Amino acid sequence: MKTIESDLKQKIKALKENPYFDGLEEAILRDLAGHTRLSEFQRGDVMLWEGDVCEGLFILYQGSAKIFRLSPQGRQYIVRILQEGDTFAEVPAFDMGASPVNVEALETCRVWIIEKNKLQELLKQHPAFAQKVLVNFGKMLRGMVRMVSEMAFYQVTHRLARLIDVELHQDKSAHWTQEQLAARLGTVREVVARSLKEMERSGAIKMEDRQIQIVNREIFEQWVQPN
Repeated sequence: MKTIESDLKQKIKALKENPYFDGLEEAILRDLAGHTRLSEFQRGDVMLWEGDVCEGLFILYQGSAKIFRLSPQGRQYIVRILQEGDTFAEVPAFDMGASPVNVEALETCRVWIIEKNKLQELLKQHPAFAQKVLVNFGKMLRGMVRMVSEMAFYQVTHRLARLIDVELHQDKSAHWTQEQLAARLGTVREVVARSLKEMERSGAIKMEDRQIQIVNREIFEQWVQPN
């Protein structure tokens, strides 16, 4: 990790574009910018380890990263893929506890880090900021409930179809390894391989050079939304 030079204008712009800080008064943003820095991480660098004391709130400025957890057996479960503009480390930044997850750079990343002590100060002094934090935490909680519901109510093949549907909507040329898909679903490569074969035999998808193509939307939808 290294610190990158940045000026006040860049910092304020980054804060204004983030849902935790947009709409706050200019004076508050200028004060907060004085407690914000830009850091660079290389591919494979772990920005945050589970159990670590967190420095503050992170905003991904450039690059991509993954939030993941490890099972007692060392199997990786990817909680979320972070893209430019995404915020992470909210929980330890606001409750002052340890990080519940690991975060690893998937490529060279530049990240804004806002000191947690200053955030605690803002919470006490500015109700508008505290309200924004509550709203964003509510969105996070709803997202977690959806994830838990997926794991509880859908078999792996159906969850895989739903994941493919979302990812292809975002990037039709995306390529994934079976290990990556398994990590996203909290399962193992062998199960993902069987699920892909099952969907391929049904005529819903076609696999070619690690790229998944939906060849029959009607059949595929039956995997996405099972009866």
